[in-house]
Amino acid sequence: MDGLGRVPRRTLAMSSSEEADLLRLEEVFSTTLARTISLILQPLLLADPEPSDPCGKECLRLLQQLHGSAQRLWYVTEQSLLSLRQRLYHPPSKGLETVMLLSNADYVLQAHMEYIKSYTDCVVAQAFQKVSKKRSEFWRSQRKALRQLLSSGSSEGSVGTTMCQALRQPLSQHVQKYVLLLLSLRDTLDENHPAQELVMHAVTLFGNLQSFMGQALDQAVATQALWHSLSSRLRDALCSPAHRLLQDSQDIPVVVTPLRAERVLLFDDSLVLLQGHNIHTFDLKLVWVKPGQDKCVLHILTPEEEISFCTRDPQGQVVWQWKVTQAVCQALCGKKDFPVLGSGRETSVPPECRCVAYTFRREGRLCQATYDGEWCRAKPHGKGTLKWPDGRNHVGTFYQGLEHGFGICLVPQASEDKFDCYKCHWREGRMCEYGICEYGTDEVYKGYFQAGLRHGFGILESVPQAPQPFRYTGHWERGQRSGYGIEDDRDRGERYIGMWQADQRHGPGVVVTQAGVCYQGTFQGDKMAGPGILLCEDDSLYEGTFTRDLTLLGKGKVTFPNGFTLDGSFSSGTDKGLYTQGVLDTAALPPDPSSTRKRQLGLGTFPVESRWQGVYSPFRDFLRLGCPGEQQEALLGFHMQRSRELRKSQEYLCCESMEDTLKELLQHRKPKALQQYLRKALSNSRHPLGQLLRTLMMTFQATYSGIGANKHLQEMAQEEVKQHARELWAAYRGLLKVALQRQGQTLEEENMETRDLQVHGLLLPLILPSFYSELFTLYLLLHEREDGLYSRGITNLSLFPDTKLLEFLDVQKHLWPLKDLKLTSNQRYSLVRDKCFLTATECLQKIITTVHPREKLEILEKTYGEIEATVSRVLGCKYKLPMDDLLPLLIYVVSRARIQHLGAEIHLIRDMMDPVHTGGLHDFLLTALESCYEHIQKEDMRLHHLPGHWDARELW
Repeated sequence: MDGLGRVPRRTLAMSSSEEADLLRLEEVFSTTLARTISLILQPLLLADPEPSDPCGKECLRLLQQLHGSAQRLWYVTEQSLLSLRQRLYHPPSKGLETVMLLSNADYVLQAHMEYIKSYTDCVVAQAFQKVSKKRSEFWRSQRKALRQLLSSGSSEGSVGTTMCQALRQPLSQHVQKYVLLLLSLRDTLDENHPAQELVMHAVTLFGNLQSFMGQALDQAVATQALWHSLSSRLRDALCSPAHRLLQDSQDIPVVVTPLRAERVLLFDDSLVLLQGHNIHTFDLKLVWVKPGQDKCVLHILTPEEEISFCTRDPQGQVVWQWKVTQAVCQALCGKKDFPVLGSGRETSVPPECRCVAYTFRREGRLCQATYDGEWCRAKPHGKGTLKWPDGRNHVGTFYQGLEHGFGICLVPQASEDKFDCYKCHWREGRMCEYGICEYGTDEVYKGYFQAGLRHGFGILESVPQAPQPFRYTGHWERGQRSGYGIEDDRDRGERYIGMWQADQRHGPGVVVTQAGVCYQGTFQGDKMAGPGILLCEDDSLYEGTFTRDLTLLGKGKVTFPNGFTLDGSFSSGTDKGLYTQGVLDTAALPPDPSSTRKRQLGLGTFPVESRWQGVYSPFRDFLRLGCPGEQQEALLGFHMQRSRELRKSQEYLCCESMEDTLKELLQHRKPKALQQYLRKALSNSRHPLGQLLRTLMMTFQATYSGIGANKHLQEMAQEEVKQHARELWAAYRGLLKVALQRQGQTLEEENMETRDLQVHGLLLPLILPSFYSELFTLYLLLHEREDGLYSRGITNLSLFPDTKLLEFLDVQKHLWPLKDLKLTSNQRYSLVRDKCFLTATECLQKIITTVHPREKLEILEKTYGEIEATVSRVLGCKYKLPMDDLLPLLIYVVSRARIQHLGAEIHLIRDMMDPVHTGGLHDFLLTALESCYEHIQKEDMRLHHLPGHWDARELW
């Protein structure tokens, strides 16, 4: 093997003359490359190995790059040469498809492409001329050796020009001969030859390479010539080894408006307009070409400019349009066009939508902001990220240059290292629909927006650790609290329930304090104004006027729990005491304690139909528009557990397809299927009905839990739950109507009676568990005194053994279930306790395990059945209990069941039961249970005295 790695020549067992020619061609080219590296490239690198000026450093870099690509090309050529020798020396064992030039043509092509790129970069930067000047004497002495590398053996011009020819000519001739030999080889092969396809592929590749190389060299020479035509200032700004000039307006003139550019240069990566000493550069990746109505006009769209080119004739416009269009396609591909710019059968058309990064320079809201994402016709359009130098950034969807759709925006605070985080829906650059905003002050807003401001329903709250913790749940208008809303002032221990205007309490309102005091009156300018009422924890009532700080002032009347009244004028003294002048009436009859305790606030003041319109309105708008899927997220919000997950979450909507939701709804219209469907929908936070229910739950908890757990709000809460059931049924009907309309059908009208049956019989049982905790707490507080008396009565009755209690309740002895009592040897009937009517007692105890009144009434009916069954078993025949016998037996079972808060249970059942049960068996049994409850409370019951006769008419 010689110094170039060649195997000594010996007799070849050749399969064809074409293969032998290929072998000789590779040998010659390998030798030429080796001489080129040693005679030109290595001395060039040694001419100035450590340049100090930027220009010298750039030339050295380019020459090092060319040296590396030349070595790689030589190495690949040697590999190809080796495969040819192995093929020609051992034809039986090595098929034609083993030749590297055929089997790995793309690999060989890549080495040639890298060399062409490195060489043309040096030509554009005039690296050969600049470096050769530093050792001019040496290169003049090497002129003869350089000429020997050229096929003609002579070269006119400078040393630099001779170098260029010596580095280019052998490659050009080599590729040309490649194509000719491969074509000849193709003609010698049979159509069915295994290597036929490989040869065709290689012919195509190297044919394209030949054309591409000629174009690349022409562009490099044209670009090099361009630098000489520019001023030094423009040349320094534009000169780059990577630039390739594609078109110059000096060749085909254009008039540019509105910039009035003197010269237009189209490079392979940018469009440049020269205007005096000013340079306007446009990245081709962000250039869109649009022909004008005039055949001589061409419009160029860029992110910040719209430019028009006007040519002298239509042919000039066609050339500029073709050149710019092809250059844009090439820039978007990210590499030089191959085989040749625009040589395909069809003209390439750049895509309208692209994904590119760009920094805005023009003054305005986007000045200095960088957008990285999808574009369409020179506008941000699709998903992208917008970042400002001050730290602001927006990640989301854009439409025609503006934020539109879902997006997350971070805005830094000027004073501290904190951010406001907006996770919202946007429309035309401003927040709208549903959003979650987490502020740097640690406040969080969840709700709706319009035109960038809070508008509609929303919740704003601070962290519990804030100096003045608060929470507002209610309606907003143009960024201010307005309409019905609930505010918690945790620092003062107060909750305001009422109307707002311009961010202040304004209109009727109720204030509930942690101490149990309630105020109701009219507010103006955030303070109470005019007459109002005050209810104290001990059920004292004040009716009159207040100061703005809710202090009694002026005329008023106080009604004490014992019935005494004080009517007069009130004022505050200097020592913060309360002064009054009036008449104290002690002769009035004591009021009914239940009516005093059960005064209710808010009824009529805040009509239940209008309280939470901000919650219902977005859903109604969604239905009115036909439930468009793209607005589903804006309606439902985001499926997220905690606001702290805001910055971590980049997910969009987590919900089911609206199309699937409507299809499923149509499949479940029969009563039983409908009940199952509604149960599933209401329990799914990703379903429109489920999300609506969860929002209503939040409003209910904001009003009636915590400080709002006040007995004077019980009726307000009760009517609210019923209204929610009506609204949810209307929401279901709205979805059904849309689903039917999509099928070309209409929804039949529903009368009031049918609606009420569905609301109370179907929907209310499904949603009541969601509100039960807060609602039942209000019933507990409202009936606390009666339940206290009842509890003491139960305690006293529990002291009785079974037989004594039955006797005490005047239960006829032949009805006593003594057969159920199993005594031990030392027991007597008079000592047995909690054994009689045991099945009925255990059945009644289950009443506290259910939520809906219908289920509770069914348990009561079963209890009644167990009592009758026990009596029938005792008597040995089926026996229908008359009321005189039933009531004392029921009192016995109630006393033994020891149900806590039975009064609250009874009143909740009465208030929330389906009207269809009125006057029926369930109503009758509930009345009997109420009678039992009242009798157990009686004072004489605790004194072991009951009347001997039970009048059934007492039940009514």
